Amino acid sequence: MRYLRCGSGPPLVLVHGLLGSAFCWRCNMEALGRVRTVYALDMPGLGYSGRIAAPECSLTANAERLLAFMTACGIERADLLGSSHGGAIALMASALSPERVNRLLLIAPAHPWMREHRLLITLAASRPGARLVRALQPQLAKLHGYFLRRMYADPTRIAPGTVEGYSAPMQIPGTLDHLLAIVRCWKKDMLELAEVLPELRPIPTFLLWGSRDTAVRPSAGGMLARFFDNCEMQMIFGAGHLPFEEFPDEFNSRVVAYLNRRATRL
Repeated sequence: MRYLRCGSGPPLVLVHGLLGSAFCWRCNMEALGRVRTVYALDMPGLGYSGRIAAPECSLTANAERLLAFMTACGIERADLLGSSHGGAIALMASALSPERVNRLLLIAPAHPWMREHRLLITLAASRPGARLVRALQPQLAKLHGYFLRRMYADPTRIAPGTVEGYSAPMQIPGTLDHLLAIVRCWKKDMLELAEVLPELRPIPTFLLWGSRDTAVRPSAGGMLARFFDNCEMQMIFGAGHLPFEEFPDEFNSRVVAYLNRRATRL
């Protein structure tokens, strides 16, 4: 597993979304590293981590890999910050080992009530859909750029080199198979996540959304917040699905402010 590390202080582990890598956090690590020792990993099968033959890609399997990463780095307990699918991984890891999680910071996390892209996920999870996706593999870099632009509320905010930085690891053989394996597990994963959410009630949680997020709409954030006794939800107005890239300074200041508060479990 490839990861980046910076800063000093208690550990903060950053978990990227489905089409991401540690590259996602290039605008955030320096600021967060002033108050935490930051670990930004590439989940196995993605980014520049190793590709897995015949991968087990369920949410539980990925949560176990996240916990194994923490163990390998000597991290007994940490704050977990996850974006999108990475937020779902952080939630499941917290259910598997709640004693290892101080706080959850979830950026537009995938959750059981999201209705966005259900048709696309169902199609990609089917055999005909998977064949279609593989047929489009030569155009994957261009398609990835298209989907990335849709993640921004305002695509003119995409900095030079961003599309290339996201697309490069997508060309590594085995990446597409890994993504399709995750999609095939999606429905079952969300059902399992719904079952374990009540167990996470004592964990202090910070939910952060972009107000113009169309990938995981903020309107369902309240449904997720009700599962936590100590939950704070904030909105970055004008941002899409990647507020840490569109408005990095505002994102960093809000996350640092939350981290600087004393963690308490009700």
